[in-house]
Amino acid sequence: MTTSALRRQVKNIVHNYSEAEVKVREATSNDPWGPPSSLMSEIADLTFNTVAFAEVMGMLWRRLNDSGKNWRHVYKALTLLDYLLKTGSERVAHQCRENLYTIQTLKDFQYIDRDGKDQGVNVREKVKQVMALLKDEERLRQERTHALKTKERMALEGMGIGSGQLGFSRRSRGSPSSYTCE
Repeated sequence: MTTSALRRQVKNIVHNYSEAEVKVREATSNDPWGPPSSLMSEIADLTFNTVAFAEVMGMLWRRLNDSGKNWRHVYKALTLLDYLLKTGSERVAHQCRENLYTIQTLKDFQYIDRDGKDQGVNVREKVKQVMALLKDEERLRQERTHALKTKERMALEGMGIGSGQLGFSRRSRGSPSSYTCE
């Protein structure tokens, strides 16, 4: 376990964060890699629960208000927000539209790291993508439909059912490899 992960775990306990808040904190950590899609999917599912929705969004807004050296919190929060807009409860988009100003202010996000690299550009570009999605209801609807179809397809593939084919037949006696999908 990394030092940052251990520190995050201690903070989670000390601050008595809920399971939903812990998941958002993990997805939006300062670690130099993106949030795992499996974790973002779990968080998206939580947005359909009224209590968990409030916890997820509360922590997400907190992360979006970070600044400076915590630019990854902001960037990953925007990445997660983009994912939630497409796959989470429709209340995510509703709440984002109510708080559009908070998101818009990130268009001016600035952070130059100690090597002189402008890390703020990542946040500014992600804000443009999220804002475009929020302002175009038709595109958001299409993205949500596409995400739902993808999720359904993945679930079917996970059950061993591919290309919409249901049922099995047996070609010949023998090993499991003699079973085929129909």
